[in-house]
Amino acid sequence: MKKSLIFLFFLISVLGSKAQDAEGNSLTVSKHQKAKKSKRVVSNQKIHYGTASFYANKFEGRRTANGEVFSQKKLTGASNILPLNQWVRVTNMQNHLTVVLRITDRMYKNNKRLIDLSKSAAKKLKYTGYGLAHVRVEVLGKKLPEGIQRG
Repeated sequence: MKKSLIFLFFLISVLGSKAQDAEGNSLTVSKHQKAKKSKRVVSNQKIHYGTASFYANKFEGRRTANGEVFSQKKLTGASNILPLNQWVRVTNMQNHLTVVLRITDRMYKNNKRLIDLSKSAAKKLKYTGYGLAHVRVEVLGKKLPEGIQRG
């Protein structure tokens, strides 16, 4: 009797979490279901502030999200909120050094950092000894605007 009551309670709680309103939208969704349904959000903002890190050497020679082969020598970056193949200007907020690079890859989906740079880009911003830097990222567009030089 006790087992059947526990089973009945469990069944009701499972069915209750699947309840839907008249439009077919789920009324209650568990944390696990939210994680499955979440999609990557690409921002349309032109300026972002956040933390930058740089790629580990283990990614050298691997394919990036846009199909290119990653090299630490190229001026490239990875971001979860910036659109792929966009040119961006990254400024280290501590020393105000800047670098212009292209977003070619995505980071691990739960990474909270704004951008991950190649080692050559991180060296230009002079934060390789620290590992992380507070940066401002300006989106320049799909094509590099005239008058702006890479690096």
